Amino acid sequence: MADFPAPGFTGSPLVRIDIERGNRGYFDQQVASLSARLLRLDGLTPQVTDDGRLSWGSLAEADPQAELALLGLIDGKPRFVSLARVDEDPAQRTTAMNTALTMLEPEEAATYAAARCLVDWHSRHGFCARCGRESRVFRSGWARLCDRDQGGCGIEHFPRTDPVVIMLAEFEDRVLVGRQHRWPQGRYSALAGFVEVGESIEEAVARELHEEAGIVVRDVRYVASQPWPFPSQLMIACIARAESNLINLDANELEHAQWASRDDVRAALAGSSDAPFLAPPPYAIAHTLLTAWLGEAGSDQPTMRSRPWG
Repeated sequence: MADFPAPGFTGSPLVRIDIERGNRGYFDQQVASLSARLLRLDGLTPQVTDDGRLSWGSLAEADPQAELALLGLIDGKPRFVSLARVDEDPAQRTTAMNTALTMLEPEEAATYAAARCLVDWHSRHGFCARCGRESRVFRSGWARLCDRDQGGCGIEHFPRTDPVVIMLAEFEDRVLVGRQHRWPQGRYSALAGFVEVGESIEEAVARELHEEAGIVVRDVRYVASQPWPFPSQLMIACIARAESNLINLDANELEHAQWASRDDVRAALAGSSDAPFLAPPPYAIAHTLLTAWLGEAGSDQPTMRSRPWG
């Protein structure tokens, strides 16, 4: 596989210190540390400095009624985020959010992604999914407990990550890109969909391509993965070979789909004024996936599976 930029939301300098999460004494010690810092958020949107860094403040800025989560250590110093409840649609990105994401340095965006996912998860999971009782924060903010001492069932709940496949189908040196109705005018990207229960990555790739565009594929190969904090997914990027270029679009899922040549993709990624479509932003793994496909020209790539799907 040719070299390509690391996917967005990866590369955080955060040391997560999982081994200490259940140690309340360690947590209290970090809270009391003079070097402890709190991530500044406006709801779920990060405050960003002029040089593209996250803004950190004193723990005294936190809502006194809210719990704290210990994200981990950066440069040996404890970093926290407030778990104050946020009532926002976690799947949507506001204009302010998009502006912040374009400003953040990649490693800063990765730290933000972890914090955002925790804040959103706690905001939406205050009650036990098993018995319905209110749960409490534990393990330094990285889990919730339905406490038996409070009449609960004792089950522990951990932040979830939903696997999503995002993929390019290729046919005769072209790849399939599509657009959803709500996207900015002219934007096209790789097709994507959630992995269903009892389904492999390869099967999910094939099913989604067939359901959304009527494309039957074989030779599914893995490219890269990315945490996607809107709200909390693991994007699994793949490329598959299509058996035909005939598109049968599901208009409920996509507004339009088209085959793009290498020149088309190259122009879109470069932001050329004459590009046939607007590329996904650099922090999206679809951008990484298109870049990786360009770098594969003339190479013989290994595959996950060699059989027809769809």
